[in-house]
Amino acid sequence: HVQLVESGGGLVQPGGSLRLTCTASGRTYSSYCMGWFRQALGKEREGVAAIKTGGGSTDYADSVKGRFAISQDNAKKTVFLEMNSLKSEDTAEYYCVARYSAPCGLRVAFGNWGQGTQVTVS
Repeated sequence: HVQLVESGGGLVQPGGSLRLTCTASGRTYSSYCMGWFRQALGKEREGVAAIKTGGGSTDYADSVKGRFAISQDNAKKTVFLEMNSLKSEDTAEYYCVARYSAPCGLRVAFGNWGQGTQVTVS
């Protein structure tokens, strides 16, 4: 059973920055792909960023390119989302996701989800 625990959400002013952290536990081997999705009130869930944990290749939503950066610490089974130049439209619940097989990207299905952390830009 995989557990994904997120932290780092909060309230920030427009133009500010936040760093989200997600740590995976429950499996002895590392994930193949980790990422972040978000869901704002009244809107559909959308993929934000994903990273192939072995090779480091990344995938970003167009809405966050140039502002957000996903990175990893494989030894700690941890993935980070650095969010800069935050906008009000970035307000959402952010979920950490993981999968343990190929492929990796925002358009694949993730079977493991965290509980979410709220990010409010206001």
